[in-house]
Amino acid sequence: MSVKKLLIIGLVWPEPTSSAAGTRMIQLIELFLANDYQITFACAAAKSEFSYNLQQIGVNEQSIKLNDQSFNDFIISLNPQIVMFDRFVMEEQYGWRVQQECPEAMTILDTEDLHFLRKTRQKAIKEASILKNEDLFNDDAKREIASILRCDLSLIISEQEINILQNQFKIDPSLLHYLPFLEDEITATANWLSFEERKDFIFIGNFLHEPNWQTVLHLKIKIWPLLSKLLPQAKLHIYGAYPSQKVLQLHNPKENFYVVGRADDAKQTIAKHRILLAPILFGAGVKGKFIDAMHVGTPSVTTTIGAEAMKGNLDWNGYIEDDVNQFISKAIELYQNKALWLQAQQNGVKIINERFSKNKFSQSFIQQIEVLSKNLKTHRQQNFVGQLLHYHTNQSTKYMSLWIEEKNK
Repeated sequence: MSVKKLLIIGLVWPEPTSSAAGTRMIQLIELFLANDYQITFACAAAKSEFSYNLQQIGVNEQSIKLNDQSFNDFIISLNPQIVMFDRFVMEEQYGWRVQQECPEAMTILDTEDLHFLRKTRQKAIKEASILKNEDLFNDDAKREIASILRCDLSLIISEQEINILQNQFKIDPSLLHYLPFLEDEITATANWLSFEERKDFIFIGNFLHEPNWQTVLHLKIKIWPLLSKLLPQAKLHIYGAYPSQKVLQLHNPKENFYVVGRADDAKQTIAKHRILLAPILFGAGVKGKFIDAMHVGTPSVTTTIGAEAMKGNLDWNGYIEDDVNQFISKAIELYQNKALWLQAQQNGVKIINERFSKNKFSQSFIQQIEVLSKNLKTHRQQNFVGQLLHYHTNQSTKYMSLWIEEKNK
């Protein structure tokens, strides 16, 4: 049997301790490794001290350059059966080179979340306008959806996003695969800290991600001043990787508002607190902070956008409230009422085990890839729009890239 070679082209080197995107990438890598794929992870970004050691788990690491013929030489010699792009910008940058040198390789796009959806929602919040369906049909959407159409399969982390792509943009379902976070089921809860052993509120999120910064600002200005008056003994601890100066400046012990910065271990940190507060105003995809909180039995209070596509028909592990006053009132109720708090914990267990268990999703994904690889030619013929986009879009991207390459010589 021939070796199954997978090339992943990363936007950044994965940092699972810094972001949910990093965790997601490691989950995908582990799934492919468990199915005997030989993986090379290639990236043009610089590594940080928090970059995951991929070689330690048997993944080859390859540094690559942007707009450089050396990538073509590298992919010719590797000759992978599958190429996975980490977010659509990587497909824009390298897709035409992959198509040129390895036309038979199956291409997968890991969207992480729909970037155009997040940006459109952010614009609506900024302009204090109500988001309309037609607002989604913008230039960001054209770029990202063109990338989805050029790929053989796109991984979508949220059912809400699957619906938007199929219903609003009429994307053929055969091009999309719903693959949420792939979690171990929660089987033991005895080691969780009890209600009495926990105190205070927590928010956690990578500050390179704009929704997290805006959430902290919302907490600081709108939520915490009112909440802390009603619960003067409680503190709010803000954690997150890469806090900028503007984030650190919000730290104020007199207000019981503590900006701590990076957590060494997100789950262990969340586990010490009684409630996760996350009044998220805009975003897309699925929020890893709630997955972590459910794993360690920490109930949460969030917004409709925060909880989007996570609970299905199940009850949330806490409360979902968009009104500021209701949000505060529910946060206090959950903080003080042990019976409600314990029920919220159990709701979280159910959400993880029924909606995110890797046992439910892993094999069907691997099977789809295997079926697709056997029928790739037919699959591509049925996606003629994708072929058109390869022809036209990639011509323009290709010549811009070649121009930059020449300029750099």
